[in-house]
Amino acid sequence: MHKGRVVFGAMDEVVFGTPAAEAVAGQMDRLHANSAFLMVSGTLSRETDEIEKIRKRLGPRCVGIFDAMPPHTPREAVIAATEQARATRADLIVTVGGGSITDGAKAVQLCLANNVSTVEDIDRLRAGKGAAPAINAPSVRQVSVPTTIAGGEFSAIAGVTNTQTRVKESLRHPLVMPRAAILDPAITVHTPEWLFLSTGIRAVDHCVEGLCSREAHPYTDAQAVKGLAMLTQGLTRVKQNPGDLDARMDCQIGTWLSMGPLSAGVPMGASHGIGYVLGAVYDVPHGYTSCVMLPSVMRWNITANAERQALVAAAMGHPGKEAADVLDDFIRSLGMPRSLQDVRVGPEHFDRIAEQAMGTPWIPRNPRKIDSPAQVREILLLAA
Repeated sequence: MHKGRVVFGAMDEVVFGTPAAEAVAGQMDRLHANSAFLMVSGTLSRETDEIEKIRKRLGPRCVGIFDAMPPHTPREAVIAATEQARATRADLIVTVGGGSITDGAKAVQLCLANNVSTVEDIDRLRAGKGAAPAINAPSVRQVSVPTTIAGGEFSAIAGVTNTQTRVKESLRHPLVMPRAAILDPAITVHTPEWLFLSTGIRAVDHCVEGLCSREAHPYTDAQAVKGLAMLTQGLTRVKQNPGDLDARMDCQIGTWLSMGPLSAGVPMGASHGIGYVLGAVYDVPHGYTSCVMLPSVMRWNITANAERQALVAAAMGHPGKEAADVLDDFIRSLGMPRSLQDVRVGPEHFDRIAEQAMGTPWIPRNPRKIDSPAQVREILLLAA
């Protein structure tokens, strides 16, 4: 018998297929917001007119633009953005960019609400073991226009990297989830191909680990199966024709569906756990971590969840095949890296990765029980 609870996140709506500038203005009207602080991709801001289109459309309602967020959302950049946002007294943050910018704005919401103004001060916002700290809820909320497809805009967790310790830390609050997500496929054509496709595999990883979890249930299975089918077909079509906006839209909707399990409380597994460490310690891009780890994690888990893995292979259009092989072939077909060697992480690092992965929230909830770093090492060897 199923048992559990599904918590609906604090997002009001998802707008898809409307041009970003028009949709952002519409959200400001809906939320009765008077002033927007934009946190945007530096590349989009410098090399395209997309940000200018939004700024023009908002007119005097745009009170500031921050475009200097590095990958993995370092604490220093979060503080810089917070100071700039605080000075503008904006009543809404609008993000246009990838996951690092989305997460950066989530962190800025918490910094503004809790008078955080130094890098060290971020410690006050950190979720300890188990209990969340007693912190003020954000009052300046966020609207997100994602340009990659890792899905962070649908979660209430911000990953921020502590550059001193090289650990990616989670900041959580139900209200850091954006009030609205705007899915505009046209704005994603500027995203580098490797980044769009690899973050797409990150979304695939959300579907797969959600489906394969010991805590999966029918509500999120439905989303993960449909999301996985849309992503498999959509990513293949984008690889064939980067200008195919329908395919990009399918990838964006597939990504939205992929976040169903995680946002409803179904835990991820070892691919996400190991991925956190590869990102924070070795600077491996978020999406690449899934490309190199997911098939090996599936191989290692097969003794614990073969019937669940069968759902993955079927959703990807290959019923009866081993899910790990289907994923391996699919990731290769997109030209993505397939081994730790491909992302320049050698066996000499495996002990450190295995140790640190044990401290992530996901390793303890992997479908096949992981009791020690030695077992994480087995997975790393499969992915070497």
